[in-house]
Amino acid sequence: MYKLGFIFFYLFFNTVATFSQKELVRNDSLINSFLEKDFNSFFEVQKFFRKKKLTSEDRHYLLEQSIKNKNNYGKIYAYNSIGRESRNKTLYKESIENHIRALEISRAIKEVPAEIISLNLIGVVYRRQDKIRSALNYHQYALELSNKYEGNPEDIMRSKSISENSIGNIYLTLKQYKLALEKFEVAIVTQKELNDKRGLAINYQNMGTAFQNLGDLDNALENYNLSLKYNEETDSNLGRVICHNSISNVLLIKGEYLKAYETINQVKPLVDVLGNNYYVSAVYNTLGYCQVKLLRLKEAQVNIKKALFTGLKYGIPAHVNKSYEYLSEIYKLEEDYKHAYIFYKKAIEGERKTFNDRNVLYVNNLINKYDNEVKNNKIKGLAKENEITKLKLTRNRNVLIIALVSIALFGVLLYAIYGQRLLNDEKKILMLEQEALQSQMNPHFVFNALNSIKLYIIKNEQKNAVYYLNKFSKLIRSILESSKTKEVSLSEELKTMTLYMSIENIRFSNEIDYEESVDEGMNTEKVKIPPLILQPFLENAIWHGLSSKKGEKLVTLKVKKHSEDYYQIDIEDNGVGRDQALKIKTSKSLKRKSIGIELTKQRLRNFADGFQNNYSLVYTDLVNKKGEPKGTRVTLKIPLR
Repeated sequence: MYKLGFIFFYLFFNTVATFSQKELVRNDSLINSFLEKDFNSFFEVQKFFRKKKLTSEDRHYLLEQSIKNKNNYGKIYAYNSIGRESRNKTLYKESIENHIRALEISRAIKEVPAEIISLNLIGVVYRRQDKIRSALNYHQYALELSNKYEGNPEDIMRSKSISENSIGNIYLTLKQYKLALEKFEVAIVTQKELNDKRGLAINYQNMGTAFQNLGDLDNALENYNLSLKYNEETDSNLGRVICHNSISNVLLIKGEYLKAYETINQVKPLVDVLGNNYYVSAVYNTLGYCQVKLLRLKEAQVNIKKALFTGLKYGIPAHVNKSYEYLSEIYKLEEDYKHAYIFYKKAIEGERKTFNDRNVLYVNNLINKYDNEVKNNKIKGLAKENEITKLKLTRNRNVLIIALVSIALFGVLLYAIYGQRLLNDEKKILMLEQEALQSQMNPHFVFNALNSIKLYIIKNEQKNAVYYLNKFSKLIRSILESSKTKEVSLSEELKTMTLYMSIENIRFSNEIDYEESVDEGMNTEKVKIPPLILQPFLENAIWHGLSSKKGEKLVTLKVKKHSEDYYQIDIEDNGVGRDQALKIKTSKSLKRKSIGIELTKQRLRNFADGFQNNYSLVYTDLVNKKGEPKGTRVTLKIPLR
């Protein structure tokens, strides 16, 4: 109780001190000058105030005079400015209320630039509270409006940059760090063009966070230091606090505890003066954890409890969870295992509450929706190309049948004419397949399959040509249908793989034996799987395992129910083994490029996001009794529930 009372008094004293330091003389002349001007767009209002530092008195005076003079631009700017001030004080409810008022006025007067800015500001407040769904909705809508708005390009670039940066931050929360980096890099290009040093400071800070979570600590430090450089140039005390906190956390991970302590201790006086409770909680957590690592446990406990008190009071769940975790570690070091367990349990429960599976699934779906809407025109174009491809495939199939009949009836001359047309059609099909299906099927496979069928035609083996052409058309149809959905039944996937293997086997003069087996207990119609997920593993088995082998060539695919939570797929070949395959591949001047196992892993990760358990992928090098390689087995476990 004594410690909590001390912390409360300390916070109260700092708040009063901060308030007194920030109480500046009101700038009436600036406000009056603004009210006398006519603006064509709210972006011009933003420019007018951009380099002006308004006090709290200024903001409320601006609102009062704007209401009195019925100046809508003034009311919008004042409400948003007061909302930002409330956000920095972690008064989130009050902040949202002010931004909503600004948004309502923007929509009432149909001022799209003001609406875009207000939407982004609301999204930032929700993101600070870890309310990811609401944050993403507002930033997504702001970006959509920016894409549609036909105004000054520089103003739109700035708004898009804010939206891209904010969505990148949401990716950080979802632990999608590579996607977050892509968003930040797009925003940085824009900010460099605009010479927006404040925006560059923010984005380099965010990139550092992404690299830190990916385990690339050197890149993280480089970006944090770049952010600090821009914050020094703009003389931003808040920026200095954020950067020192981040740098200190990286140094903690690297085990440089004293250096981390010295770094965070430099900004402790600054954060006390700023009065931004979000970063008060963050800095005192970091400071306390540095002291934990230096075994200064009493000091650490005081600082972490201050961070906890601030996080609880102002509703900052992420910082509260960290405080619980650090307190657990302190009690563990003091061998007070009961309290260590209690605080650790609180940390885990808090983490689950702020980031549960249902929330992740919902937001990932929203992200997919956002990406689809942003690329709407491109998607429409691809849809038309797919439709054209279907029509051309149907036409070419009919043309091919007519050509075969004509060859039998009218001889070599008509065969040559249709053969030429067939070659032209094959080229068109290859081009369309490369453009529309490049992410789902290796273009070499399509080209080689068609050439193999053409060889049957040239040899006048009509039955084989028609047989394999039918199989090929079924395979292409299956691929096109699969491209419209995120998952198919395991039964459909196995049928498609059988088609794929039969077509691929033409290249090997049907030397490869392909066997499938499914446990009787498996209902393959109900079990779901991402479409074409098994194809890269079969392709690797053929081209890396069996293509260089002489003698018997065998590929087996076995499906069994591993447990109530998983089913297992084993793909095994009796090829030359992975080491020998790599040597052969390295020695070749022409190297085949497959879809890529990394892309397949990413698709499996996305698919498994909706399940309780994750997938697993294991390679096993098979050897005989002498220790010589006799093939490779790929074991894939996919969650059922």
